[in-house]
Amino acid sequence: MSWHLMAATYGYSYLPKSVYTTQVFPVTIQAVNQRADTPPAFRFASDASLRPLGTIPATVINGSDVFYTFYFQASKAGMIRLPSLKILEANATHSLPGHAVLVEDLDAAAHPDFCGLIAADCTLEASQVSTFDTDKTLVTIRLRAHGANPEAMTVPGAIESGLEQVRRQGPIVTAEYYFVIPSRQKSVTLSYYNTLQHRFVPLTIATDYRNRPVAAQVELNPKASLIEKLKRYGSITLALFFGLMFLWQKDRFYFVLLMIVVVLIYGAYKPKDRLCIREGSPLYILPTHNSRISTRIDRELTTSSLAKHGDYDKINYHNGIIGWIHHDDLCQD
Repeated sequence: MSWHLMAATYGYSYLPKSVYTTQVFPVTIQAVNQRADTPPAFRFASDASLRPLGTIPATVINGSDVFYTFYFQASKAGMIRLPSLKILEANATHSLPGHAVLVEDLDAAAHPDFCGLIAADCTLEASQVSTFDTDKTLVTIRLRAHGANPEAMTVPGAIESGLEQVRRQGPIVTAEYYFVIPSRQKSVTLSYYNTLQHRFVPLTIATDYRNRPVAAQVELNPKASLIEKLKRYGSITLALFFGLMFLWQKDRFYFVLLMIVVVLIYGAYKPKDRLCIREGSPLYILPTHNSRISTRIDRELTTSSLAKHGDYDKINYHNGIIGWIHHDDLCQD
């Protein structure tokens, strides 16, 4: 009898014995001989205090086996119990019992820069550094992690901080986080606990905005800005070369090439849009409707747009203060 005609059987493929406080952890159910084109429905006990973070599991197919992974988040230290599970197929119902998991506090005493993040891995995709006021610096970061708990993040020594735009898709989490530190602080090291390597991993961010581009979103990989400079200088050099060749050879072919390069350079580096912003308009830290307001525009202002995101424009206000203005706060014609 071929495998897909046999009855499917279900069992736990992975159950953690212990996790850390606030940790997001996986629970995997293995289906043996389950047809991939007819996925079952999963129903966790409705009276359980612990619920999965999402109702749709991450699915991996390996031959005749299918693995379904749900993610849960631990709370305070002690014993927690995973809810019992019913698996509903077209012609059968399967049950898996609940399971006890020990939750322990992570010993981070030797790591004063631990930011509370626990993840299988984490990457800082971008950062932005700007003036918050006369003696404080605002830092925003964008991170991407697997099996992470960004809601538990705190920056040691930060005057204030907040989390924005958390998105979960299976094990992948993206989030934007901001914090305010004294301007005299030139760098910040955030350590997170890597659950695969079982160690604290440091992530260092330069926070001296005076030595960073004013353009707002600065990639942590320095190769990005280097490549941008090479493209700019390369384009200018190419335009000069075609111009000299046209003057020397008097060949219209070089003139056409020169015009093409000039148009491309203008399109890439043309002046930014000018914005008229009303007096009293809020300047948001991030381009979201629930973002914290860093300051308000003290008088009607005309300035350039550094970037756009949905209904928001990024501007450089004054003294290096960078933020987002909603389109509703622009001057009306």
